[in-house]
Amino acid sequence: MKVTPYLFLGGRCQAALSFYQAAVGAEVLFLQRFKDAPQHGSEPMGPPDGVMHATIKIGDSTLHVSDGDGKPQSASGFSLSLSAKDTAEGQRLFRALAEDGKITAPFEKQFWSEGFGMLTDRFGVPWMVNVEH
Repeated sequence: MKVTPYLFLGGRCQAALSFYQAAVGAEVLFLQRFKDAPQHGSEPMGPPDGVMHATIKIGDSTLHVSDGDGKPQSASGFSLSLSAKDTAEGQRLFRALAEDGKITAPFEKQFWSEGFGMLTDRFGVPWMVNVEH
């Protein structure tokens, strides 16, 4: 059994995919647009070029992402935790994800780690970046 986070990005999924590819080296494993899905009912499920479902790989983890219903979503009660191999990688990942986002805790040394920081990226997704022991 495994748990895979599913992010609904309120109509900004394609931009988020490009951002995560550049920021954290995400790899798109699968992508299906609404226009490629069979028609279901009389109303379209979403904008034709919108992302109905995508699977991305970040390091050893996978995430599912979608435009959802196109409405902005708020994220609360969770953060995606990203483990860096060293301080330099942690700083690089933190800076990349924080670009045009909001830093909630600066990336700095902590008693448990050589580097840790928290942020919410430009798509409203909360992240924690931590340097592993």
